[in-house]
Amino acid sequence: MILNNLKKDLKKFANPKRAKVNQWFFKTGKGEYGEGDVFIGLTMPDVRKIAKKYIHLSIKEVEQLLHSKIHEHRMVALVIWTYQFEKADNKTREKIYKAYLRNTKWINNWDLVDVTTPGIVGMFLLDKDRKILYDLAKSKNLWEKRIAILATFAFINKNKESKDTLKIAEILLDDEHDLIHKGVGWMLREVGKRVSQQKEEEFLRKHYKKMPRTMLRYAIERFDEKKRQFYLKK
Repeated sequence: MILNNLKKDLKKFANPKRAKVNQWFFKTGKGEYGEGDVFIGLTMPDVRKIAKKYIHLSIKEVEQLLHSKIHEHRMVALVIWTYQFEKADNKTREKIYKAYLRNTKWINNWDLVDVTTPGIVGMFLLDKDRKILYDLAKSKNLWEKRIAILATFAFINKNKESKDTLKIAEILLDDEHDLIHKGVGWMLREVGKRVSQQKEEEFLRKHYKKMPRTMLRYAIERFDEKKRQFYLKK
């Protein structure tokens, strides 16, 4: 019953015009990375508003919502977990983390990953073994690979560390997907911004000649023009 109420609340914010734009923006056509995804046209502020209203859902109920074919249902489910994770004790955090990784099949577009992975997977692993991220980085699943690199944002932001970001970036250097190129380049840029530009440049000098162009451009976005041109003229 409570999930039906939540879905009705979401429907109140539905916008067919925005839904149509999102169908295009998130590449839902045949053969595209978001093939078959269904949007109803909510903004992120709307999603967050509903997530806060239903923050007391059980993990099982959130998991049920996450299995919806509708994109915004899955986003609300994941945002609820991020809000719950922030307030939870260690035992509940572990349950949310395990549920998250158990359901990567439904965390299947870049916004779902980017909005929620750092705050759940990354934050849970701050003081723990991170082998799981290396396993995910070697997955055949596009979204699990993006989860692997995006999770490291928590390490960059909270611990000011870059070791795992750089190691996972190396694993993903030869990946063929543009969304992995963008994710890796973004995290390399964050290493330079929040941890050490020297560490970022040590990585770039070792790999820039073979890095995909998009990955490199994202990584050097904050550099001055002279330095950008140095790396671009490979």
